[in-house]
Formats: sequence, structure tokens, C-alpha cells
Amino acid sequence: MKNSYFLLIAASLAWVACKNDSSGVQKVGEGGTNSDMINNPATAGIPTDTNQLARIVFEESEFDFGTVKEGDVVTHSFKFTNTGKVPLTILKARSSCGCTVPEWPEEPIPPGGTGEISARFNTEGKSERQKKMITVTANTYPNESRVVISGDVTPEK
Repeated sequence: MKNSYFLLIAASLAWVACKNDSSGVQKVGEGGTNSDMINNPATAGIPTDTNQLARIVFEESEFDFGTVKEGDVVTHSFKFTNTGKVPLTILKARSSCGCTVPEWPEEPIPPGGTGEISARFNTEGKSERQKKMITVTANTYPNESRVVISGDVTPEK
């Protein structure tokens, strides 16, 4: 009997705690929904007009290094231009594999300025067709861009 009362009380508390007020739309900061308050950290405080954001435009989004031997290290620089109206700040760049290491400029790129993200791919332990993606997170819209380095690796004999 005690267990039944306990379950009834717990269920009642859970229902009251999770109840949403659907009486109307509320403004952020005045009890609105959590989704109204979520901001992208890269663009927090920046106008929501996407025409007023930085834009990253790569000269090429894919690079095929051809055929190399296993154990070779392939490097390539992906050149880009900030075609936006505010300085471009790259927060991070990450690869789809630990064998590929990206490097990016730490200083902001002014509107109209250029920069590059270099990728170093170590083919050791790799063979056949390889395709490695690098995801760049910046104060752009959308806030993530991708470039790809790919090619064929012939195994050591």
C-alpha cells in the first residue's frame, strides 16, 4: 500500500514538473521555452540577419592527392576568402580521423581577407581509397563548413 501512495505522489510531481504552459507564445527572458533561448556560441550577440555575418568561401572544397604509398604524409592547404561583412573567426577545425591533422589561422580574417586551412594526412596503416573530412566551425552561417582530402594509398609490400 505504501508503494502505491509513493508511486502516485512521484507520478503527480513528475506531471506537474513537466507540464508546459500552452496559453500562448512568450518572449525569451519572460518564461519562454528553452528552445527560444538556445544560441549558437559562434554567433551569440551577432545580429540574426545572416547577411551581416562572416562567410567562408573555399577555392576548392575537395582535394584528391592521387595515388601515394602507405606511410607517406600528404599535405594540402585549402585557401578561403571571407566574403562576409564582419571579421571571420575560426573557432576550431576537426577531422574525421586522427590520421588527419588540420591547422587554421587563430587571428580573425577581415572582410575580403584570405586565409588557409592546411591538412596533413598520415597514410601509415591505411590502404586503398581514403576520404577524410575536415569540419570547420566559425562565426559564419551556417556555422560549419567541410572540406575533404582524398586519394588512393597503395599498401607496402
